[in-house]
Amino acid sequence: MLFHTWVFFVFFLIVYPVYLFVRKNNQLMNVWLLIASYTFYGWWNPYYLLLLFGTSAVDYLMVLFMERSQRTRKLWLIISLVSNFGFLGYFKYSGFLTENLNSFITHLGLSFRLPDPAQYPNALLALVGVGEDKFFTQVILPIGISFHTFQSMSYTIDAYFGNIKTERSFVRFLTFVSFFPQLVAGPIERARNLLPQLQGRPQITQSDITDGLSLFLVGFFKKVAIADYLSKYVDKVYDAPAQFQAPALILATVAFAWQIYCDFSGYTDMARGVARLMGFHLMLNFNNPYAAVGLGDFWARWHISLSTWFKDYVYFPLGGNRNGLLHTYRNMFLTMVISGIWHGAAWTFVIWGALHAIGRLVTRQLERTPFYRHSVPKIVKQLLVFAFVTFTWIFFRAQSLNDAWLIISRIFSSGFAAPQFPVLMAILILAVWAYQLLYTSDSHLKRLLELAPVRLGLVLLMVVYLAIVAQPSTKAFIYFQF
Repeated sequence: MLFHTWVFFVFFLIVYPVYLFVRKNNQLMNVWLLIASYTFYGWWNPYYLLLLFGTSAVDYLMVLFMERSQRTRKLWLIISLVSNFGFLGYFKYSGFLTENLNSFITHLGLSFRLPDPAQYPNALLALVGVGEDKFFTQVILPIGISFHTFQSMSYTIDAYFGNIKTERSFVRFLTFVSFFPQLVAGPIERARNLLPQLQGRPQITQSDITDGLSLFLVGFFKKVAIADYLSKYVDKVYDAPAQFQAPALILATVAFAWQIYCDFSGYTDMARGVARLMGFHLMLNFNNPYAAVGLGDFWARWHISLSTWFKDYVYFPLGGNRNGLLHTYRNMFLTMVISGIWHGAAWTFVIWGALHAIGRLVTRQLERTPFYRHSVPKIVKQLLVFAFVTFTWIFFRAQSLNDAWLIISRIFSSGFAAPQFPVLMAILILAVWAYQLLYTSDSHLKRLLELAPVRLGLVLLMVVYLAIVAQPSTKAFIYFQF
């Protein structure tokens, strides 16, 4: 179910009035939110619900067992981690690993081959008498599996270290993991933020209504008017990069930088807006990342819920910055590469993560120097960060490593014939970028942008644009695949 479709609007028109009626009774509220969330998630494929329920149930039970037995706490934590990483690994990475291992085996000249990952559940189905017509033909990645497993896992880890209290209500815990506004693409909520809100009786203020509607409208505009529009040009170029020269490849890469930002942050805005309408406050996930003045600053602004997740559960457990500069750099590098692998089972994502890791290591000390902080103009720093981040997006968007290398080589070696591209695309990109730079500046124009009449005018412009210019879209969000 997509936020920007009529199906969701009908769904929410049913869910919201009932929610307003039952929210004063916490048990009924969580039961209704759970029904709504499972309906929302199961809309694509009801079989996904078995995985969602199963991993949630395991984590809930493991934390209860931790509380009852101090001696076996680590065992229950390990079972939880194996469960989450096992399902995530099978659905997301088994095909990638099998393909690469078979390629390596072929390179060694051996005839042995690992079976297709879909054959493993088929063998189990055969044992219980299920017919071959019901067998899997391929491993299908459940939508948003990385998001809900990470959210559930964070509860188990925090409980193990005593950072949160055990949640007694099974229904409430299931609701926490499956809360439909942020279920399939984040933000990845922590138990310490969302669970207390589910334990109480959310109050809905006038500010919640106005801010919620504003957030949803901004996110809707980002997705439909910008991201989906930019995707037309990006897809055309990236689907056949050999047919285009340097200018078109550069423009498509810049367009993708804004497409993925508007697509992903648009989802987050809509998720936060829907939650806000119900009185829930989800964490900020994007904070004008293309206005960053350093790579460290960029990752403090981009996909904040994931960045902080990796910082808390990967970087710090590896040792953080506690054991000298060499170990700090090692831990930073590993964390960024793992983050790349989280995004997808392909070598392009590994290289994307590694490039960001190298960039972060090279610039970390520089960004702390007085020269960089005070002498280099802010706009220069912003342009340098944007150029680096945009270059790395080539690996993120390219369909293969060969395509990525081809795009890079053609950018630096092919001709410079003027590309055909929509002028509106350039206008949208420049307008959004100018707004971000102004909004994060210290100029008087920033104060102007914060005035109520100006903000109301921008809202009206978005509504008019959506009504007259933007075309209806049912294009899925980019991060659903992760």
